[in-house]
Amino acid sequence: MTDSKYFTTTKKGEIFELKSELNSDKKEKKREAVKKVIASMTVGKDVSALFPDVVNCMQTDNLELKKLVYLYLMNYAKSNPDMAIMAVNTFVKDCEDPNPLIRALAVRTMGCIRVEKITEYLCEPLRKCLRDEDPYVRKTAAVCVAKLYDINAQLVDDQGFLEQLKELLSDSNPMVVANAVAALSEMNEASITGSPLIEMNSQTINKLLTALNECTEWGQVFILDSLANYSPKDDREAQSICERITPRLAHANAAVVLSAIKVLMKLMEMLPTDSDFVTTLTKKLAPPLVTLLSTEPEVQYVALRNINLIVQKRPDILKHEMKVFFVKYNDPIYVKLEKLDIMIRLASQANIAQVLSELKEYATEVDVDFVRKAVRAIGRCAIKVEQSAERCVSTLLDLIQTKVNYVVQEAIVVIKDIFRKYPNKYESIISLLCENLDTLDEPEARASMIWIIGEYAERIDNADELLESFLEGFHDENTQVQLQLLTAIVKLFLKRPTDTQELVQQVLSLATQDSDNPDLRDRGFIYWRLLSTDPGAAKDVVLAEKPLISEETDLLEPTLLDELVCHISSLASVYHKPPNAFVEGRPGLRKSLPARNENASASNVPQAAVIPAPQESLIGDLLSMDLTTPAVVNTSVQPPSVDLLASGLDSLLTTSDLPAASSSNTGLLGDIFGFTPTPVSYSPPKQLWLPSENGKGLEIMGTFSRKNGQISMDITLKNKAMQPMSGFAIQLNKNSFGLTPARPLQVLNPLLPTASYETSLALATTGLVQRMEPITNLQVAIKNNIDVLYFACIIPMNVFFIEDGQMDKRVFLKTWKDIPAENEVQFTLKNVLCNTEAIVLKMSQNNVFTIAKRHVEGQDMLYQSIKLTNGNWVLNELKIQPGNPNITLSLKLLAMEVAQGVFQAYDAILHS
Repeated sequence: MTDSKYFTTTKKGEIFELKSELNSDKKEKKREAVKKVIASMTVGKDVSALFPDVVNCMQTDNLELKKLVYLYLMNYAKSNPDMAIMAVNTFVKDCEDPNPLIRALAVRTMGCIRVEKITEYLCEPLRKCLRDEDPYVRKTAAVCVAKLYDINAQLVDDQGFLEQLKELLSDSNPMVVANAVAALSEMNEASITGSPLIEMNSQTINKLLTALNECTEWGQVFILDSLANYSPKDDREAQSICERITPRLAHANAAVVLSAIKVLMKLMEMLPTDSDFVTTLTKKLAPPLVTLLSTEPEVQYVALRNINLIVQKRPDILKHEMKVFFVKYNDPIYVKLEKLDIMIRLASQANIAQVLSELKEYATEVDVDFVRKAVRAIGRCAIKVEQSAERCVSTLLDLIQTKVNYVVQEAIVVIKDIFRKYPNKYESIISLLCENLDTLDEPEARASMIWIIGEYAERIDNADELLESFLEGFHDENTQVQLQLLTAIVKLFLKRPTDTQELVQQVLSLATQDSDNPDLRDRGFIYWRLLSTDPGAAKDVVLAEKPLISEETDLLEPTLLDELVCHISSLASVYHKPPNAFVEGRPGLRKSLPARNENASASNVPQAAVIPAPQESLIGDLLSMDLTTPAVVNTSVQPPSVDLLASGLDSLLTTSDLPAASSSNTGLLGDIFGFTPTPVSYSPPKQLWLPSENGKGLEIMGTFSRKNGQISMDITLKNKAMQPMSGFAIQLNKNSFGLTPARPLQVLNPLLPTASYETSLALATTGLVQRMEPITNLQVAIKNNIDVLYFACIIPMNVFFIEDGQMDKRVFLKTWKDIPAENEVQFTLKNVLCNTEAIVLKMSQNNVFTIAKRHVEGQDMLYQSIKLTNGNWVLNELKIQPGNPNITLSLKLLAMEVAQGVFQAYDAILHS
């Protein structure tokens, strides 16, 4: 009879019966009783009242009975901690039992009982089991250390278990080594600091590689994951590790294969790309990845998500394996969509013919989502492989002729992108697109068609009628369509002003007066003001030449891709998100691929300017300065301040009629019409630099600013002495950025008692350079008729951001890759109450230039460049999550000493 009989009893008074059976002298009856207790516990009955009776059954040589009692203890020890201590003596005794299975069972159970009081008694038996002669006991004890670390990390450290685990890495039994590695990995993940508990060295790695061949498959996974965290000291060691790991690629277990690929991908970054070894290794990586696609769909999907990352990092690996990604009729939709994505990534001039043939076939499938993706894929092929563009357009036209509604709409969306990529090349098909105007009901398709009509209005005779047909239901349209319609009609008006004036007035009125959408209303006001003030400028703005669209708009940004490659074969590689994005409480330690070790690339990295270390006393330098008196300056006339926003606002906000052209060019949008106000860059409030008691009656307050490409020292001098002050002069000590006065200090002469005077001193960066601590520290000497006064102040870093700091996209990407990973630092900007657009605007006003903006996984990513006055570049990445006031700022730079200053500048600007 099977054990199912134990789950069928529902008698009353069962607990009392079980109690008497547990205390029976007959071993068989006792074992049957314990089985009944475990069965009741399994189905959710509370049998904790039997705790003392079950614990008494521990004193037995029967292994089956002992296992059952230990199982009961693990379940109820937490709710009965005081009674659980009764079992401690038996545990300790069992840890010295002649039978290794019992010893291992005892130490495993003690590790699973998460009771603080028992933990104290666990240390000594665990220490003995870690040195046990039987490997089965040692491997069980290794895992027990990780469990103990989870309960009390400090205890593990104090008792020296970490050192014992390190010794087990050199064990003669491969399974013991694998479990020791697994335990260390688990403890590293739980570590509060995030830093590795044990540093790996060449000797330890060699032992792990030896054990790798004889481990079970999950042991191999743990060892490979540990190897992935090791950085070899040179190319030769990296190559040696690669050679010893390569046989794992032929393993039957997909987890082992992917873990091996992860290690090889990381080590390949350290080897020269043009070496024969890397070429051979690249060829060896393809077959195991292809083999993974012949497994069940769920494993296929995981493999495809990992392959997606691998193809983005190293497309050469699978460039000849296009056919394995062709969709099969019985593939689930999630596998089909992933395969389609990888096909586009692998598309090239060599294989585009067969790819297009496949995609055209997919576009006739019955699955609507898959068909849409297939049509979009054809458009992506046209953008990626220029030679195939004509063929792709022809294929899309064939699909439009099918008159299948959703196919036609997707085709129009991708044709709009093709027009953006290849202007003035395929416009002959516009008439065919216009025939399908009435069938469009999806916002994106309608917006795309409107864009095409507006962009090529001069080629479409009845463009005004077509756009007017959309205007009839303007308020019922999606916002995306409304915005596109507004822009298209303004374009049409600028191209054909005589017969479309009524149409443009109608759309501007609808957008500004009748709409509640702020984006639409604002765009309407801007167009209105542009058209009424200077149609020529409006033409330059609205009809400006557009940049060509990129062929790969859905690539992961390089830093995220590198991090995800380090997490291949984990959930992060399936989600395409870093672990800290979906695992709560995980330490924020980011993994990254090692910097490529190539001499050739080093020459392309911008070199940091050398800041010499201080050589002598700074006060000595200040005392030896030549402080001459400048010429007297007549400052009786103060220039009036100009309010740039004073005029033009009323006409902008009046929507009853088209606004008249403003007579003044200083309106809200005056910069569009020829008047360019200076951007308002951030300048911190003035601080007290020299109190009057230290300045012999002279009080100095000041700040720094940057105006029109010039650094200024803005000073307020106040005479609190009883006598006039005159003969002012200033000198700056050698400093990190070579700041020196560009002209003499101009001060009212004399400065009478109680009088104050504000002045601005222009500074140049041509002075002597000497490294200061902190780097933005500036030591100043001011001389007057009373004495020479000394003080120090801190310069805000943003005044060193120069105007020509906008880096080309390609140069930015290459420089980002070339700067080593260890030169990346991360900060958190807290409580920033700006949206992405406001951040871009604020930073651009301070010479921080946005190179690219992307929307990834629900967050905005900004990539920005800064050039400092000494020629150093700082590359920045901002991660902005809607609704989250905290922003992650990552800086990549060669001159690491300026990182803190750049962060402080960001913090101050965004909170200003």
